[in-house]
Amino acid sequence: MTRKPTFLPWFIIPATLAAVGLVIAMFAVMQFSVRAYIPGSLDVGGLTLANFKGLFKSIYADAFINTVMLSAKTAIFGLLMSYPLAYALVRTRTMWIKSAILIIAITPMFLGEVVRTYSWIIVLGNSGFLNSLLLALGVISTPIQFMFTQTGVVLALVHVTMPIMVLMLATALSHINPDYEKAAASLGAGPIRTLLTVTIPLSIPGIVSSLTTAFAWTFSAFATPQLIGGGRVSTVATMVYQLGFSSMNFPFAAALSIAGLILTILLLMALKRMTRFLHTMGEH
Repeated sequence: MTRKPTFLPWFIIPATLAAVGLVIAMFAVMQFSVRAYIPGSLDVGGLTLANFKGLFKSIYADAFINTVMLSAKTAIFGLLMSYPLAYALVRTRTMWIKSAILIIAITPMFLGEVVRTYSWIIVLGNSGFLNSLLLALGVISTPIQFMFTQTGVVLALVHVTMPIMVLMLATALSHINPDYEKAAASLGAGPIRTLLTVTIPLSIPGIVSSLTTAFAWTFSAFATPQLIGGGRVSTVATMVYQLGFSSMNFPFAAALSIAGLILTILLLMALKRMTRFLHTMGEH
């Protein structure tokens, strides 16, 4: 008769308490979303669906569209930047190169999001490092406006999401037997064709996982769009902040949060359906 591990409850209890706290918080947000807003007061009124009706105004529709586009761009560009790093991390045999890539890839995870965002403000400013470098090289004659634009926000968010994407992609690539690539090469396939027809299809599970994680992470990002965008790049998270802490309209902010959560779930469900097709491609 096997004995159950005595340490198991110590792992289950904290996770259970965290899950209970999350459920309670979600119910609190949901009940706020169907309560009436009382101007000039932190108290809320009776039950109403007016908060959800107000979400169809153009300003909030634009915030949802901007958030989806921002999340998609961040996920795609993050994949393009992370895949070569992950491939080099897995395939290189030189230990110091592997260590250097790993350190470069995961170091941003040890810094807070606000710290990383302020670093990007220094880099992307009109007198920042990037514009100063381009001006010194003669590439541009006047500074490029990166701050307060969606381009600047995407650059900073890609830096935020890259560490986790590199680790996910490296995990997927490490499960691919190098003999498959050698077999393709022995049959006359060049490096590019081997990458496109063997490596990438077999790493599709990691690609999908990293894209999904980056998309969901970016959808709820607040500090980076707020600081880099300067209020000019409207997202769901920044709108929730403005409604909740500037206007004190917590019921409408809660309704906006619930709508953003529902939209994220629907998009991830659609991506899951696409994943089945991509998995089929990877098997062939």
